[in-house]
Amino acid sequence: MLILVLNCGSSSIKFRLYDMKDETQLASGLVERIGSDDAIFSYKTYKFEGSKDTLSIKNHSIGLSVILNKLTSEDVGVIKDVSEIDSVGHRVVHGGEKFSTSILINQEVIDEIEKSIPLAPLHNPPNLSGILACKEVMPNTPQVAVFDTAFHHTLPDYAFIYPLPYELYESDKIRKYGFHGISHRYVSLEAAKMMGKKLDELKIITCHLGNGASMAAIKNGKSIDTSMGFTPLEGLMMGTRCGSVDPAIVFYLMRTKNLTVDQVDNLFNKKSGLLGISGISNDARDVVAAAKSGDYRAKLALQIFAYRVKHYIGAYAAAMGGLDTIVMTAGIGENTEQIRELALSDLEFLGVKLDKNRNNTDLKKSREISADESKVKVFVIFTNEEIMIARDTKEILDRIN
Repeated sequence: MLILVLNCGSSSIKFRLYDMKDETQLASGLVERIGSDDAIFSYKTYKFEGSKDTLSIKNHSIGLSVILNKLTSEDVGVIKDVSEIDSVGHRVVHGGEKFSTSILINQEVIDEIEKSIPLAPLHNPPNLSGILACKEVMPNTPQVAVFDTAFHHTLPDYAFIYPLPYELYESDKIRKYGFHGISHRYVSLEAAKMMGKKLDELKIITCHLGNGASMAAIKNGKSIDTSMGFTPLEGLMMGTRCGSVDPAIVFYLMRTKNLTVDQVDNLFNKKSGLLGISGISNDARDVVAAAKSGDYRAKLALQIFAYRVKHYIGAYAAAMGGLDTIVMTAGIGENTEQIRELALSDLEFLGVKLDKNRNNTDLKKSREISADESKVKVFVIFTNEEIMIARDTKEILDRIN
């Protein structure tokens, strides 16, 4: 079974083609700057090192056609005809309260994704564009939606309801939704494998630390709490997002600085986080380099980031009534040993003991970084949201065939 996985942004399409017989990745690539005459199309396969072309791509339908033409080309293609693709799996950021699992896409599903656009105005429209592009370009191919929010549907009501007037939940569905669910789910499954245990026997804290960052408390295989909330702004400090702050700061800035709603939104989402504190960059690599050279604000930015991770580790261990495993994943979690060490230090009282040599060894692969005597296992696990989407897509296709 061949599964094409698509992750569509406002001006981009990330894709991977898998042979699900053994989960071999046959091809992958990225279309960037959709809507322009100088769009960039990157492509590689298991037997072709890669190419990068500049061409005119006006919309997602054209972008998808470019991808399919390359996949079926005589010189660097991996299939002979588009009909060989059994299904397309889409990453969809927000499923609202409607979708708690991945689902075969029909018109009703499309309508519901559209209804969730106010909850994810930056993400759901391009996700929907990808679905509609596939419907246009390959109308006979089944499509599956895999939702980033679905994994967190197991949160208990006391964890997802905000202490606002209850009517706001009833009328406007204002509640904690959580994000990065595909990644949290994948790395928790991998952690259980690495421990040789069943997922439903474990209490796991997963730390998806990248330019966008979130954590999840996963008890017996189910998410019971997560740091992102109604939007991805809540929770941890991130690359440009402030994370959780006193909400009264919004009113204060609007009153004293005469800022508009949009200006405060921009300040909190685009100018804060690592960038706002360091004044250097939202990229952790740049901030780490500056910190090593003695820059005070860069050091402070790393300390704040790590402190907030530690804060949630303590909170989630308490929420689960114990802890077996911590997982570090995504760009920062996988590659920034300085932040891992800061976040995991002084947690011996929880049974966490880091092995500094293992932590500092740059192997670029999943591995344990806790000391042998650590009661709580700590892993760096390289996330793979695309294979998770492909697996869900295959499972649904198997079920209907």
